Amino acid sequence: MSNSEPETGESRPRVALIAGPTASGKSALAIALAKATGGIVINADASQVYADLAILSARPSPEEMGNVPHRLFGHIDGAEACTAPRWAAEAKAEIAAAHAVGKLPVLVGGTGLYIRTLLDGIAPVPEIDAAIRATVRAMPVAEAHEALAREDPEAAARLAPADTTRVARALEVVRSTGKPLKAWQAHKEGGIADQISLAPMILRPPRDWLIERCDRRFVQMMEGGAIEEVAALLPRNLNPDLPVMRAIGVPEIAAFLRGDNDMDICIAKGSLATRQYAKRQYTWFTNQPPPGWPREERAIDDKIISELVIKLQR
Repeated sequence: MSNSEPETGESRPRVALIAGPTASGKSALAIALAKATGGIVINADASQVYADLAILSARPSPEEMGNVPHRLFGHIDGAEACTAPRWAAEAKAEIAAAHAVGKLPVLVGGTGLYIRTLLDGIAPVPEIDAAIRATVRAMPVAEAHEALAREDPEAAARLAPADTTRVARALEVVRSTGKPLKAWQAHKEGGIADQISLAPMILRPPRDWLIERCDRRFVQMMEGGAIEEVAALLPRNLNPDLPVMRAIGVPEIAAFLRGDNDMDICIAKGSLATRQYAKRQYTWFTNQPPPGWPREERAIDDKIISELVIKLQR
């Protein structure tokens, strides 16, 4: 992920970025910053793009949004799968629109892949041959990893043998294009990192504080309409592989609605899934962003939000 420091002061338009794991306080900080600057909040969270997941994605409520403009929240129907390139293209357009009217774009979210795609661009991999893709995707992951070890040893050494999705992707790319995925990734295109002055802030609050927030928030979701949200989704009979059907809380509540588990088990499983997701995000935001990006490691409260708003405006 590129570190975009402008070469000449403020010659490039500013973009604020607030990122971190779920329940870390990102939305409150983003809204406070947008209020202080007259800015526009732009969603960078993969679940919050879906119209069907207002509650389970912890999308800010109309009351929380106040008079602050919010973009790319709940704008996609759950029957569609939003990809990182699609989101990045939409985010670029929203950032340009904000700059055109002299507003600060405030990106906020926890989806590292979205943020990295926007800043660094995507590898220009040609369309994969359909027959090759079908063959690779039908292989057991152990067999695919063995094949990858022969055809792209560097990728095989880098990827976990059980990482079905990434192993298949690396194998289909080398078979379809004749070049390893890493060779394509060396020539990423379409990123905006070198065109903007980025003011980033990574929230990494204490883990015990974060986990307690995750647990409390899932219970609040259950009491605040999450069950009704899933009950409205199920009659649509959407493909179970769609992101909206795999979002945290949806499988657990669907099982409860089918009578496969009771409320206590539903809450326990949903809370566990939320905690596991938060831990994965925590690890990602610890290791992936550039070391120079500021990290806030205190538990977020109103006083700290006020401090960070000032820091992000410098």
